[in-house]
Amino acid sequence: MKTVLAIDLGGTKLATAIVDETGAIRAHRKAPVARESLAATADQVAAEAGRCIADAGPVYGAGAIVPGIYRAREGTAWAPNLWGDRYVALHAALRERLPVPVRIDSDRAGYVLGEQWLGAARGLSDVVFLAVGTGIGAGILSGGRLIRGAGDIAGAVGWFALQPEFREAYKCTGCWEAEAAGPALARRAGEPSAERVVEAARLGGEKAQAAIAETVRYLAMGIANLVSLLNPEMIVLGGGLMQAGDLFLEPVRRAVPQWAQPYSARQARIELTALGESAGLLGAARLALTAEPAEPNST
Repeated sequence: MKTVLAIDLGGTKLATAIVDETGAIRAHRKAPVARESLAATADQVAAEAGRCIADAGPVYGAGAIVPGIYRAREGTAWAPNLWGDRYVALHAALRERLPVPVRIDSDRAGYVLGEQWLGAARGLSDVVFLAVGTGIGAGILSGGRLIRGAGDIAGAVGWFALQPEFREAYKCTGCWEAEAAGPALARRAGEPSAERVVEAARLGGEKAQAAIAETVRYLAMGIANLVSLLNPEMIVLGGGLMQAGDLFLEPVRRAVPQWAQPYSARQARIELTALGESAGLLGAARLALTAEPAEPNST
């Protein structure tokens, strides 16, 4: 059975796994990510990968996903949470340290590929994975192909303009993210975190419930824009805020048709992620499994 190395390089954590061609995870490791430098991160990736390979045997290739922007043609990544406000030579750093060729893409691409392969959108060709957490981003499949854009920035939907009045906060995050991501929910409710708002809402707190209702309104408007623009078969909702998906899913489903193109709205299913945190790892594995084959290496 063909197996590959999957790497989910996040802003705070590093997850690595050995995944076979059925999607079974044969080894899995998770650790806080080393962020002091690109070299430190790449050394950590190599060490964690080596431990996974020692546990589960040889692999034929590797796939990795990274937050921010990944430019495949240059092999460079922009991930401010990791290495500051500059592009770094990520592909070269990993290629030097891993025993097999590695294919890299954005985390947005990884999430939608994972869900299309083994999750809520299994087998579909036109899918958007919307990650709603500290920020908002989208992985987009159209006709079975990843949409990356001219500068590999497609999916930066946090910059959707949903307000006629511009606020200073929009400069850094974009309008939709500033109004609908986790920090916006916390701000509306006067709580330190979105998690605290969710707790208060479940206990019947009126202020928390009102904050969630306002956040739902913005989420629905942005999702309606995605539906009208892309005519997807499915929008998959994931990310940290959707861990409380029971508070958001049905209100969003009810509100989206008010704003979206009506025929597209009737076609588009809106679902919660079926894979949770595993979506990224499985998407990274899918990148490796669909790349050109390489000789197995058990180093």
